[in-house]
Amino acid sequence: MLHYAVVFFVIALIAALFGFSGIAAGAAGIAKILFVVFLVMAIASFLVNLLRGR
Repeated sequence: MLHYAVVFFVIALIAALFGFSGIAAGAAGIAKILFVVFLVMAIASFLVNLLRGR
């Protein structure tokens, strides 16, 4: 999941460099959403493993 967030972030940077602001904004938005999903899943996984260890 984090890999896809980084890929979309790179796409956004490249699109912004070439002046495609609409594509850059869309790719940056997707990257933000994927990063938040990654964080939620990582925290949930950490908590489940922490509670399972007891």
